[in-house]
Amino acid sequence: MTLAADHGRLETARALPVETVDGANRIMLAIDGISCSACVQRIERALNAEPDVVAARVNFTTRRLALTWKGAPGRAADFIERLSDMGFTARPFDAGALSTADAARDRHLLRAMGIAGFAAGNVMWLAIAVWAGVFEDMGPATRSLLNWTQALIALPAIAYSGMTFFASAWAAVRGGHVNMDVPISIGVILAAGMSLVQTVVGAPEVYFDAAISLVFLLLVGRYLDHRARGRARAAAAHLLSLAVTHVTRIADGGRIEQVALEQVAPGDQIIVAAGSRVPVDGMVFAGRSALDTSSLTGESVPADVGIGDRVFAGTMNLGAALTVEATAIGPDTVLAEVVRCMEAAEQGRARYVVLADHLARLYAPVVHSLAALTFLGWWLWPVGAPWTVALLNAVAVLIITCPCALAIAVPAVQVAASGRLFKRGILMKSATALERLATIDTVVFDKTGTLTEGRPELVDGTFPAGLADLAAGIAAASRHPLAEALRRARPQAGAITDVTEKPGDGLEAVIEGRTFRLGRRDFAAPGVAEVDDGCAEMWLGGDDIAPLRFAFRDRPRGDAAAVVADLRRHHRVILLSGDRAPAVAALAEALGITEWRAACRPAEKVAAIEDLKASGAKVLMVGDGINDAPSLAAADASMAPSAAADISRTTADVLFQGAGLDAVTATLAVARRSQVLVRQNLGLSLVYNVTLVPLAILGLVTPLLAAVAMSASSLTVILNALRLGRAGKVAAQ
Repeated sequence: MTLAADHGRLETARALPVETVDGANRIMLAIDGISCSACVQRIERALNAEPDVVAARVNFTTRRLALTWKGAPGRAADFIERLSDMGFTARPFDAGALSTADAARDRHLLRAMGIAGFAAGNVMWLAIAVWAGVFEDMGPATRSLLNWTQALIALPAIAYSGMTFFASAWAAVRGGHVNMDVPISIGVILAAGMSLVQTVVGAPEVYFDAAISLVFLLLVGRYLDHRARGRARAAAAHLLSLAVTHVTRIADGGRIEQVALEQVAPGDQIIVAAGSRVPVDGMVFAGRSALDTSSLTGESVPADVGIGDRVFAGTMNLGAALTVEATAIGPDTVLAEVVRCMEAAEQGRARYVVLADHLARLYAPVVHSLAALTFLGWWLWPVGAPWTVALLNAVAVLIITCPCALAIAVPAVQVAASGRLFKRGILMKSATALERLATIDTVVFDKTGTLTEGRPELVDGTFPAGLADLAAGIAAASRHPLAEALRRARPQAGAITDVTEKPGDGLEAVIEGRTFRLGRRDFAAPGVAEVDDGCAEMWLGGDDIAPLRFAFRDRPRGDAAAVVADLRRHHRVILLSGDRAPAVAALAEALGITEWRAACRPAEKVAAIEDLKASGAKVLMVGDGINDAPSLAAADASMAPSAAADISRTTADVLFQGAGLDAVTATLAVARRSQVLVRQNLGLSLVYNVTLVPLAILGLVTPLLAAVAMSASSLTVILNALRLGRAGKVAAQ
């Protein structure tokens, strides 16, 4: 390699958007040339085998490669070159460019499909005339003319419309591997080539109708699959479009300024005008209005917000202007996390996905072997058929065994399920969660913020002003609902920074050498007698002060009782809470939960879940607090509200938004239904191959019938998956 080439390569590497965090480099690349799940598997295996690569994951829907490695950031150029050697083109990921490319691809597929369909219709009429002997009295010259006319119509159309498959197949072969477009291309080229030879020599057996009809039907299936995946990409792109780029910020001295969103920091105050979108996650500092939260929660009824209420980026301000104090910006907002969740949901490898991928990898060698044996069997044994008949039967085998239906059997259901849940404000973070959720027989709930609204109010009482403000200042360091309630009740209190959170216990602060604790009674005020009034509570204790109790009341979620009653028809429902027994007992009785435990520390919740699993139960954990994160991880599947603590949102398999708890029952219903459809799709795909492949080998299926059967199987799988999107069907399960 020359010095100039080295320099150019170095400049290219520097221009790539590589992020380096904690010694690990990360880049997002858009990959062109991916045509099936086998391509995804090939890329991931090749890159994960590279030295220093930590992880390489490809999202088939967005065609995005997330690559993480250690060492020199400049190695990004090496990985791009490695992908090029494999027959794939990689470039920095750009959601806008991807959307433009998708639109262009849609137009190309439609144009190719239209040309192929027009050609197929005309060629079919000519073929019918030949096969029916309409012009038989005119002699072989007329038949030859009709065959040449078919060729003149079909061959250019095949060359143009079939380029979708030919280019993909050539890139795969050039990269040293085989994808599903290779046998498709071989079948089309063989059928067209053999027909051309037959036309040249004046033989009657030509199959231009089969070749061009095959291309048309394949393009129909490819377009439907592309559009189904495009809907998932469009949902993520729509959410990204809700992000605001410039904001109105209140600067020092009350001055108003327009700044880029990247210049905003947590703690800044932002003015959100009526009719504009909220640019950040934050708390309402001043004003009262109504927000359209349908883009995030799926709820069409506007939500009223006032001072102290949380608001999220991407929601629309429908009423008066608001002043919002920013708590999260850009990639840290719930809006950004929603997009990440949607993409992560398609990257999982559920058991059925692994099975389908494994079968698809076996496809090429098995099919090529079957086609070769079919050709040799018909040509050589027992008496030997004409080579044209043998070749046609081999082509029919190549076509009819295309694993398109098998390849989309699982993804089609996953896309439908994700879309169905997304409309309800439910976000799947893992594709494997659907499979695990379908087996759930036990649902374990946390109390505060999960079964309740998570917005407790401080019960009126007389508190020493200095100690109440001290407690509120300590509480500012926590997102626990009781801490936030205390903070709302004493907004004038200044925040205290030297605070340590003890999950399951409370907060500990050191102020001028004195230690104060805010939290559970046995943590902050050991030895103090329990107060049995059914209220949630926090205690303030510390050096040289008398323990002070803060009591709170929190209302159950509006639909909690109905959801629990619905779940109890088919599931065991248990309440595990870190709250006191009187408060937990009161809520359990109100909701009809007969099994509950109070004063549970995080380790005790985990132990309870492990005991349930050891007894054979399949456990779903629903929780929201920092202390729930270990139990969320320990359960077979987990769900958390979108307003949960960061670590709980990260740990949970599913996030749900809005004030309703019916997301739990809806998710379980969709999960059960999706697994039924996945099994049906895999069964349909396997039955199709087991039934029709032997018929093709025996010569009972022509290439045209093979094309119809193959496309019909793919369309059947897609239509079966779309049944999941019908609300009535899901609700009926």
